[in-house]
Amino acid sequence: MDDIEARAGDPRFFECAAPLGIAAIAAATGAVPSFDDGRLLSRVAPLQRAAASDLSFLDNRRYAPELAASHAGAVILHPDMARGLRPGIVALLTKDPYRAWAVAAALFHPYPSARSGIHPSAMVDQTAKIDPSAEIGAFAVVGGGAEIGRACIIGSHAVVGAGVRMGNECRVGAHASVTHTMMGNRVYVYPGARIGQEGFGFVSTTMPFLTVPQLGRVILEDDVEIGANSTIDRGSAQDTVIGAGSRLDNLVQIGHNVRLGRCCVIVSHVGISGSTILEDFVMIGGQAGLAGHLKIGRGARIGAQAGVMSDVVAGAEVIGTPAEPLKDFWRRIAVSRRLSKSAKAVPFNTKPGSREPGDTRD
Repeated sequence: MDDIEARAGDPRFFECAAPLGIAAIAAATGAVPSFDDGRLLSRVAPLQRAAASDLSFLDNRRYAPELAASHAGAVILHPDMARGLRPGIVALLTKDPYRAWAVAAALFHPYPSARSGIHPSAMVDQTAKIDPSAEIGAFAVVGGGAEIGRACIIGSHAVVGAGVRMGNECRVGAHASVTHTMMGNRVYVYPGARIGQEGFGFVSTTMPFLTVPQLGRVILEDDVEIGANSTIDRGSAQDTVIGAGSRLDNLVQIGHNVRLGRCCVIVSHVGISGSTILEDFVMIGGQAGLAGHLKIGRGARIGAQAGVMSDVVAGAEVIGTPAEPLKDFWRRIAVSRRLSKSAKAVPFNTKPGSREPGDTRD
């Protein structure tokens, strides 16, 4: 079998901009080097695997023992943890190691640039407007009147529907489909996602049901990311909106007319029913479900597997089904556990006609 050593940035899959010097990494991340002897680093690697030419990081005290044994060339870490480094390793000191690591890793492995051109197998309508710098992959389909901006990448077998407008530096992954959508800049739709299909709207009268036309759009503002196999329905009479900077994990369902504010985070398997509004900076844990026509206030946090059936005020933290304030939830759990322990302490005989010791009844 091929080399299966656990390593970051396998060159078979990730292009690398190395080697990079300590000064360049420090300038990009804002970290302060303990010294700079001019050494060059060739890749990023975890502490336990790093060699003298590798950059690593530490952000969790739990892994401090691995720091003491690491042979990395340089380590990004908090100043409080620098004492654990072996002699000769460069400490890149910062109060936010994880952020610095993200920046540094992107230095070594930047996102691939668009390779301008249209693959011969792609089907592009003659009325589509495609910037010359854009990349259209194999067997991709671009509909009539679509507009694709500078340095966009359309993956293989992806579909960009008629009239869709994409800003600059957007990416649509393999086998994804985007219709009835307006995108800002730097939007990333991961493979297999479905954007802009009809929402779940029908009139429940006599059989068969009467479908309600879905005449809205999907608006994806700047710097939005939509995870693999997630689905976002277009609006019925108004638009479905995903606010700037928001991140949706894989396998998320967004119903018609839903509106997300800026920088919302929606974790995998969340379902949000139609016409619900999330204000800015809302976070929703995995597998939570939200009923329709709700308002979730700015900065609210909804726990994993919560069932939200009513509005949530700004800044609140809720969990459980039906969702309730976090403190109330854990208080109820504590009471239930105490009652359970109390019940176990009470003697209980299930045999018919049996008596407890001292029972003198006839």
